[in-house]
Amino acid sequence: MLILCASIVIPFSSVKAADPAKGKALFQQNCASCHNVHKRVTGPALKGVEDRWPDKKLLHQWIHNSASVLASGDKYANDLFNEYNKTAMTAFPALSNEEIDDILAFIKVEGEKEPGGQKAGAPTTEGAKESGSDNSLLFGIITLILAVVALILMQINSNLNKLAGDKEGVATPEPVPFYKNKAYIALGILVLFMVGGYFTINGAIGLGRQKDYMPEQPIFYSHKVHAGINQISCLYCHAGAEKSKHAMIPSENICMNCHKAIKEYSGPELFTAEGRKIDGTAEIHKLYDYVGWDPEAGKYTKPGKPIEWTKIHNLPDHVYFNHSQHVVAGKQQCQTCHGNITEMDEVHQFADLSMGWCINCHRTTKVQFADNKYYSIFEQLHQDIKDKKIDSVTVEMVGGTECQKCHY
Repeated sequence: MLILCASIVIPFSSVKAADPAKGKALFQQNCASCHNVHKRVTGPALKGVEDRWPDKKLLHQWIHNSASVLASGDKYANDLFNEYNKTAMTAFPALSNEEIDDILAFIKVEGEKEPGGQKAGAPTTEGAKESGSDNSLLFGIITLILAVVALILMQINSNLNKLAGDKEGVATPEPVPFYKNKAYIALGILVLFMVGGYFTINGAIGLGRQKDYMPEQPIFYSHKVHAGINQISCLYCHAGAEKSKHAMIPSENICMNCHKAIKEYSGPELFTAEGRKIDGTAEIHKLYDYVGWDPEAGKYTKPGKPIEWTKIHNLPDHVYFNHSQHVVAGKQQCQTCHGNITEMDEVHQFADLSMGWCINCHRTTKVQFADNKYYSIFEQLHQDIKDKKIDSVTVEMVGGTECQKCHY
């Protein structure tokens, strides 16, 4: 009896439940270029796909190799093939049955949601980001008011002293009005000189810097949607970041790799920094207008024109900066210089990109020193590490703050 129970329990205990989270990653890697859960793109909408196939094993076989299912004469498969102009589905022989089940589990979970991503029947939320307030102006006004009150109290005190002296018969000189008092005038001039000098120096230092610069672009492009929600690698669009000095603005062809199929926006609501609501689908159609693409005909019908993006991050001409050196050799993430880019609907300049900002980074950032032949000439530093005088090497220690590193 025990053997019989074990023979029943063991097979069932070895069955692994499908994982929608793993399925989401697999779907994005293998399926998202042609399929959407809720709407038809290059291929059919996948909501309820398991219910449309008579046999799950046949569905597995279709995903592994659709040609074999078509050759078997299955009616549903051949009807689907003919409906989509006899375009064969890409074969995925490397996907295991368990991985396919994970994808199907993700499709099932996603299919229960509304196209915008909300659970069916769940309340939707909308609203723009609240801008943070800066209290420095308030503090300045309060300080000015307190200074005026202090001057008035000093003048009142002087008048009261004169009244008290007159009452006691002590001759006291007439108090000098504060606007004629040489000490007050000298103090006021000194304060104005210091405040004016502070703002003049800060203004001169900040010439040409554009921290928090956020220009309006010809097309509303959300890094939060692309790099954040859809987890598109930065290097897919900015291919030069690890290969050349410039990260490069992606060409329109890169955009159209996806947007030939993705014609409508169905993600979370979009807002500008001012709180104005954005129609994502209309922004996609702006792209079509620039490149001359007719989404209904599915082809280019007129000559394209370049999108005049406004550059945000600029360095002076006398500064040398190489993206590949920082990304590949320095192992720096995009967020180091560009901030939390995956949370930005509209990109702004995160850092002031000043020389001081760069040098501070070089003083604190550690380099990959061990087992790196490039740094083999720094014998003293290698010896210091062996002698445990230091435990790491920063960019500054290998010449990262020398003038000619960036100015030559």
